[in-house]
Amino acid sequence: MLTKQMLTNSMFTKLLIANRGEIACRIIKTAQAMGVRTVALYSDADKNARHVAMADESFYLGGSAPADSYLKGDLIIAIAKKAQAQAIHPGYGFLSENADFARKCEAAGIVFVGPGSDAIDAMGSKSAAKAIMTAAQVPLVPGYHGDDQTDATLKAEALKIGFPMLIKAAYGGGGKGMRIVEHEGEIMDAINSARREAASSFGNDKLLMERYLRQPRHVEVQVFADTFGNAIYLSDRDCSIQRRHQKVVEEAPAPGLSDELRAQMGEAAVAAAKAIDYVGAGTIEFLLDTDNSFYFMEMNTRLQVEHPVTEMVTGQDLVKWQLMVASGQPLPLKQDEVRIHGHAFEVRIYAEDPQNEFLPASGKLNFLREPEQSKYVRIDSGIRENDVISNFYDPMIAKLIVWDESRPRALQRLVHALESYQISGLKHNIEFLANIAEHPAFAKADFSTDFINRYGDALIGSASSEADTALAFAALYQVLARKEAAKAQAINSADPDSPWGQVSGFRLNSVSQHSIALLDDAHELQQLVLLDFGDHYQLSHNRSSQHQLSQSAADGQVSKSLSGELKQDLLLAEINGHKSKVPVSAQGDDFTLFLPSGSYHFRAVKTQVVEAESSNEDKLKAPMNGTVVTHLVDVGAEVKAGQGLLVMEAMKMEYTIEAPFDGIVTEFYFKAGELVSDGAVLLHVEPKAQSEEA
Repeated sequence: MLTKQMLTNSMFTKLLIANRGEIACRIIKTAQAMGVRTVALYSDADKNARHVAMADESFYLGGSAPADSYLKGDLIIAIAKKAQAQAIHPGYGFLSENADFARKCEAAGIVFVGPGSDAIDAMGSKSAAKAIMTAAQVPLVPGYHGDDQTDATLKAEALKIGFPMLIKAAYGGGGKGMRIVEHEGEIMDAINSARREAASSFGNDKLLMERYLRQPRHVEVQVFADTFGNAIYLSDRDCSIQRRHQKVVEEAPAPGLSDELRAQMGEAAVAAAKAIDYVGAGTIEFLLDTDNSFYFMEMNTRLQVEHPVTEMVTGQDLVKWQLMVASGQPLPLKQDEVRIHGHAFEVRIYAEDPQNEFLPASGKLNFLREPEQSKYVRIDSGIRENDVISNFYDPMIAKLIVWDESRPRALQRLVHALESYQISGLKHNIEFLANIAEHPAFAKADFSTDFINRYGDALIGSASSEADTALAFAALYQVLARKEAAKAQAINSADPDSPWGQVSGFRLNSVSQHSIALLDDAHELQQLVLLDFGDHYQLSHNRSSQHQLSQSAADGQVSKSLSGELKQDLLLAEINGHKSKVPVSAQGDDFTLFLPSGSYHFRAVKTQVVEAESSNEDKLKAPMNGTVVTHLVDVGAEVKAGQGLLVMEAMKMEYTIEAPFDGIVTEFYFKAGELVSDGAVLLHVEPKAQSEEA
């Protein structure tokens, strides 16, 4: 918290960043450009992280779990004192909105780069925040924000609000503890579920309720205030493209708003900030209804993940502004000096599997090629090639930000940059983001917060239109890679001209052929044969004998003529006269092809591999690395197929393990709060037939 005694009107010389990943790197970059030395913190999982390498010095915190490291406020303050850092920047997440931590910084004589603890307290409770906004005449959605949290009161208030309605964790964010209720019969189940998740995620199960707007837009306003009573707004942002209340795409300025509406929302945002004597960077989030009426939703008392789009259209460095205000300087601009130029988009590149309910992915990032950065393209990331994405933190790989003179041109930049992004080693959401960017409704800015739910199938997709082409490229790559490997082996052998060092597919009295077996991304076996004519190949899919190939050729069924060469990690390929440059990332038998439509992963297998169907017992295994949240039944309980048995969580996502069949729960192998690894058996259910026989 900032006090008058701390204000020297000169920049501090050393800053500790109480965070990790891309936001730590982002803060370090600006601080160092301002001549401020930086101190990083790291956990076991982050000892070799990018932010540690970038900082001037770094200190060890503890174990990988946030509770053992980045949430240890007292230790962080002790490290700041030891390092002689005059200020702490909390980034976002972790301790960034922790009023107690801000107070402890103040007591220790350390500047907290953020608002005062009173302001954090005021906005930390959604119900208290809405009472303050009512007094400040900031418009609110009808709802209940009271302290009486008994079941009877909550149900009665829910019936008054009407349906659909939204239940929220009063001290939460990021979609945690949030439930939509469509009719009376769902009220109590939703309340109990939201309470449990709120208590687990935020340590407080207080709830609030409000009318649910079916097709609103999520528009937020960046505000900034200093210690001299100045407060302004810096552009608005549209964050309507969301999945499970988590933002996926953000843009600035929000499209389709009139100048009058922008001014009204901006002025309401400033009024909200002034109502709590706010200092520093903050974001006021509004719901914008179809009739252009807008309602206060919440205030984030920190820098937002999506702040780069505001920086791109204003030309301002918001982290620099934060450090200036924290050191006692006034805001660099007045309201009438703020200029908005062009349009910007931000998308979040995540390690997750869109084809499997967006389950978070963890593992090693074997290959990473980012789009070239320029005044049009910016990448904020804390991840490098060969880094490991762990299950302890948010699985974001990077933020991709683009800018241009207009929204259509900026959108074109976004599409091209996503096509240029290349990642292998784990699942990611790049193709999903590209499908959003290329969707006609998004291009026309015809969207609301239900955009992904409305167009989900088209955005996620079951198979790309280029899947067959990718398979042909994969077959060609395999043959060319085999030939290169054989040449290298022959050169290093005692007899470099030996015919046994060849992979020509030569056969007496017949056309040479190469048999290829590949497992695709869906773990399906693809068997292919390439007929080798010397200067080109003919492709056949799922053929295993020359007779079949010859018959196919006679029938005119073999349609793909392929040729090409390998140049390091680039496949120069030609299919039926169409030439393409295809980047390739290879790790042993695994390789990934990067096409304009997305990336395609394959594994070469030497023999036919048939993947057995998962047994029912597999459904009782952890689908990802994570933490057990709660048991939904007791040992000895008789359960029905599909009944929830256990809830686990990983990277802000809750997953319910359901009974695969009727039976009796005989044992849980993990307690609530324990960490589990991907594939670990979580519990045992005795099938009903077996238990009855016993």
